[in-house]
Amino acid sequence: MNSLIRSTARCLRAGMAVYLPGQPGGLWASARRLCAAADSQKDLGEIVKKDKVVVFMKGTPAQPMCGFSNAVVQILRMHGVDEYAAYNVLEDQELRQGVKVFSNWPTIPQVYFNGEFVGGCDILLQMHQNGDLVEELKKLGIDSALLEEAK
Repeated sequence: MNSLIRSTARCLRAGMAVYLPGQPGGLWASARRLCAAADSQKDLGEIVKKDKVVVFMKGTPAQPMCGFSNAVVQILRMHGVDEYAAYNVLEDQELRQGVKVFSNWPTIPQVYFNGEFVGGCDILLQMHQNGDLVEELKKLGIDSALLEEAK
């Protein structure tokens, strides 16, 4: 599917026609949707690489709007990770759906480290519990606050 999206976007930019049989809305509407999807995936790829830690969540770190998003914020806070990019998917339905497609992960929140998808709340909680999160943060150049408490 990704190669279809990329080739469709290239064709549209070059002014070529694209044939997508069986698509509702006709040839051009389908091509525009695919082109827009390709652009949004490219944008998401740039967004997740822009900061060391990126969280797509419901609400904001100051005011999470679901328990799972709150848990991610609390886990990061426990480790002293206060500087991260947070995107409220409740403000933008295209972002909400786009990030699910981008990561191939059906739920929110979603956490990225250095542009790599880590997982959702359950994965971050598991990493916190087994100590892997301390190691992953160290790879990012972030010293976990839990290490300071242990000293």
